[in-house]
Amino acid sequence: MSEKLIIVDENDNQISTGEKLKIHQQGILHRCFSIFVFNSEGNLLLQKRSRSKYHSGGLWTNTCCSHPRDGEDIKIAVHRRLKEEMGFDCNLKELFSFIYKAELDNNLMEHEYDHVFSGVYDGEIVVNPEEVEDFRWIKPELLLEEINCEPEHFTVWLPIALKNFLELDYQ
Repeated sequence: MSEKLIIVDENDNQISTGEKLKIHQQGILHRCFSIFVFNSEGNLLLQKRSRSKYHSGGLWTNTCCSHPRDGEDIKIAVHRRLKEEMGFDCNLKELFSFIYKAELDNNLMEHEYDHVFSGVYDGEIVVNPEEVEDFRWIKPELLLEEINCEPEHFTVWLPIALKNFLELDYQ
């Protein structure tokens, strides 16, 4: 938890760094990324976050989401974390970014400048159990229906990113 996050302004310019927990306690804007991986049939790979995570444990979310390290190019960070969490790598393309702010469990807050990447993968998945409790593939339109019916089963950022994502001609 002593990991340092990159604090940014509303144009994604780095201002400084800060301790991960403190940033989430104070709701400070910081850089992150979200990855959406599809298979060749157009299904989105979701992960269920490990219950041991410091926030949003046990909730379903996009394929992978995390923070780049200070001095690490975000295009390197997305591949590093995809391998660390889901046990594979694939070509990824940055599609868009957005800022959001939302309250979390454990008296924490997300305030993130989120870079959204997408890729296609059909191979084996070997999750890291410290990060991921489960995974599944789903059609994006069915996922939207699930989120609308049972939003408490999903991370706060997933509906926001998914809505923006579906407005694009994804894949």
